[in-house]
Amino acid sequence: MLDPLGFDPYAMWRRALAQVDDAFASPPTLDRPVGGCTHCTPESELRVLGGDPSAVPDDLLGHFMREVVDHWDADQYPVLWRRLIPRALRAWGTAGQSVDLAGVDLALELGRLGHDGARLVDWPAPERTAVEQALRALVAIAVTDGRSAGEVAELIEGTAAATGGLEPWLGYIAGLFGPEADAGLVRLAVDWGTDLLWEDFRFSWWYDGDPRTVADWLVTQHGRVEAFAIQHPRCKNAADALVAIARLREGRESAWLYPCALPELIAVLTS
Repeated sequence: MLDPLGFDPYAMWRRALAQVDDAFASPPTLDRPVGGCTHCTPESELRVLGGDPSAVPDDLLGHFMREVVDHWDADQYPVLWRRLIPRALRAWGTAGQSVDLAGVDLALELGRLGHDGARLVDWPAPERTAVEQALRALVAIAVTDGRSAGEVAELIEGTAAATGGLEPWLGYIAGLFGPEADAGLVRLAVDWGTDLLWEDFRFSWWYDGDPRTVADWLVTQHGRVEAFAIQHPRCKNAADALVAIARLREGRESAWLYPCALPELIAVLTS
């Protein structure tokens, strides 16, 4: 649990980046030129990726982060990520002053660090710990800065895929306290709860993810959502989140029509 008094997720992010820079101060070396699909990544760019990590252009970095895993030599792929991870983290945030992740497919990019990719869980302990601390900071910022539930969910999905488990991150979110964190949790609860009731909740890039884990977790957050609803009686998100959680707990169907059914309903009512 994080103490809400004096908690500053941006300061946490700055400290995490400093830890990352220290952990990766001496990037691992490659034993040969970078190998990859030259149809998608020209030889000239492969040479750049094998050089000074700080000299890799932003567009090439983004290409590497998004490119499918099997387009790279399997033994080099984790090493490339270890060389570029300080840059990648800064691409997912902005040096702790603000975080702007709009237009970035976080679930996909973070998922490249997972079991079928760079295998973050197998990195040397100081490196893995530093990266995970940076991810904690990004999640804390995302939950508390007012962004949409969809953006937060994408970050959580990618982080779970990168680290090999969803439950620790749900527990981490539950441990973020303070009014901003309460509001962020409520936004997640109504978004996830609605999608689960519509049977429309899915993990796009993390194929091992189990939506039932999210449903069970939401039920455990009923008391916190209820407290928020009492404090903010005019908040529709909180009211709807309570309805969604209750129906998930009771195994009942959604209280709301699925959006694609609305045109059919309107046609029936107006015929």
